[in-house]
Amino acid sequence: MKIGYDAKRAFHNTTGLGNYSRWLIKIIAEFYPDNKLYLCTPKDKQTSFTEFIKQHINIHVLTAAQKPLKWLWRSRGVVNDLKQEGVNLYHGLSHELPFSIARSGIKTIVTVHDVIVLRNPELFGKINAAIYTFKLKHACKTADKILAISKKTADDLIELLRIDPKKIKVIYQGADEVFKQPANMERDETARVKYNLPEKYLLSVGTVEERKNLMLTVKALTQVPDIPLVVVGRQTCYAEKVKEYALQNDLSHRIIFLENVTFTELPSIYRQAEILIYPSRYEGFGLPVLEALYSGTPVIAATGSCLEEAGGPGSMYITPDDEDALADNINELLTDEPLRQNMISEGKKYAQKFDDAKLAEQLIDIYREIV
Repeated sequence: MKIGYDAKRAFHNTTGLGNYSRWLIKIIAEFYPDNKLYLCTPKDKQTSFTEFIKQHINIHVLTAAQKPLKWLWRSRGVVNDLKQEGVNLYHGLSHELPFSIARSGIKTIVTVHDVIVLRNPELFGKINAAIYTFKLKHACKTADKILAISKKTADDLIELLRIDPKKIKVIYQGADEVFKQPANMERDETARVKYNLPEKYLLSVGTVEERKNLMLTVKALTQVPDIPLVVVGRQTCYAEKVKEYALQNDLSHRIIFLENVTFTELPSIYRQAEILIYPSRYEGFGLPVLEALYSGTPVIAATGSCLEEAGGPGSMYITPDDEDALADNINELLTDEPLRQNMISEGKKYAQKFDDAKLAEQLIDIYREIV
């Protein structure tokens, strides 16, 4: 089978959609090497994140030939290149499909990660929200099959876009192999020294934006003994609100903001944390939760979206506006070591549900079914 992928995010995004794209391409290439994979990107940007491509002879990269029209190639021109290569199936990895692909005879799949643009369009601005919504609706209408990365996303598609449930398949996202490696004390200590990490700390991972709800965690700190909070992620203007609250409540000295943490160092930061706190109001999946489980770090997350799917029954959950409950859970975990160890053990067991080989098999079965 010849499979085309919308790989722009794989080459140009270092988090989120980029992680998903690289993970999926990698497991299909590794577990099903008889297929030829064509990665479609306007520009071939070589980084440490895409080094794995060189290890697979069944991966080929397609780029835009006309530099002035690179922006248009991904939406339209790529279809001619796919036809010339004899591609059987095209997988849009992030809510989009080329506009002319429906008439090409090439079968299509689109992955939908979330429908935040429909739930909270104000987060994107009017113009961007309109563009993203149009692309999402077009892709869902055009695709032969829609992959949702959680049951919550599937339910939202059915509710908000009236998609036929039979057209949707839920296939979860897995975590990168770096989170599954045995603990390395030397590497962990190197990360601790480099980032001046405290001996004990709480952890938040993800873009510091309103939806991720870091403010709840900071408010809970007022009821938690003097343990620091390490925040890993790109900061938006929302971070200033959090910092202002921390300043007004004498918490600034307890919060450590880290940016530009390398992907290979992230597992060390997870492993040395007492708890990952992830009270996001809305997620499509919540990958940091799964990364924490693999890393042996207990998780407290929020109800209301899909985080129970990522964290399983062994994690703790609070409503995203209840700082009192969050503080209670943090204090309980910090003082009850048997409970903490049980959560670590149950989390590692639950994480096996997201085994790469199993997920790759589910993906290839869908590919074969469509083609």
